[in-house]
Amino acid sequence: MITIATNKLNIDKLKSQFKNQTVITTKEIADCYRLFEPNVKQTTINWRVYNLVQTGILSRIGRGKFNFGKGILYVPEITSKMKSIYNKLKKEFPYLKICIWNTSAVNEFMRHQPGLFYLMIEVEKEATQSVFYFLKEMNYPVFLEPKSDILEKYVPIDKEALIIKPLISEAPTQNSNGFETISLEKLLVDIYCDEVVFSAQQGAEMRTIFKEAFGKYVINQNRMTRYASRRRKKESFNKYLHSIINKEQQ
Repeated sequence: MITIATNKLNIDKLKSQFKNQTVITTKEIADCYRLFEPNVKQTTINWRVYNLVQTGILSRIGRGKFNFGKGILYVPEITSKMKSIYNKLKKEFPYLKICIWNTSAVNEFMRHQPGLFYLMIEVEKEATQSVFYFLKEMNYPVFLEPKSDILEKYVPIDKEALIIKPLISEAPTQNSNGFETISLEKLLVDIYCDEVVFSAQQGAEMRTIFKEAFGKYVINQNRMTRYASRRRKKESFNKYLHSIINKEQQ
């Protein structure tokens, strides 16, 4: 890697300039450098940004978007129960794309902890019924795309219910030790879009979740936007996201 002298990177000045921002753009970094180096070339700035990312001073969170610090990547817990169900499904449906996760994953970002969680199993739409009946025959408390009234009336409070839903094409999943599961980008968009499963995470609680997630982990905003677009909520989601980011920067 080509390195640049630390004094040329002006790290302290950058941190001072953007200390109250959670998101920094390439243009803002360029403008900052030009405050004390009016004639610096864009190619030089690009190399500096590259070095800042490679050395962990900046973390890339989207196209032309960064934040400070070597961010932590989010990886949800895969429990033994989830592994067991995932392996059973893969044995029965070896070519099926499956995303498995638990709604308890959102707990670390919440102020008020809900007492009820769901084990989410997302598969290609054409296979949802087959997966539902397969798990039902194994006596799991399983529900297929339930509405809010079904969840309120029939979900057992003493057992962890399984919810089967279609996996949106191009959903941002991640592989964790051989198990396909949720990414933080997908989790945040799902919370915003699904008021049924995430009824306990709406309103002020959702704002808390977003702020905590952005403060703790690396989040790729472009990845979220693409997924929100697949869920036909791109415009409203971006408006909501910007309202949170802008408020944090004030």
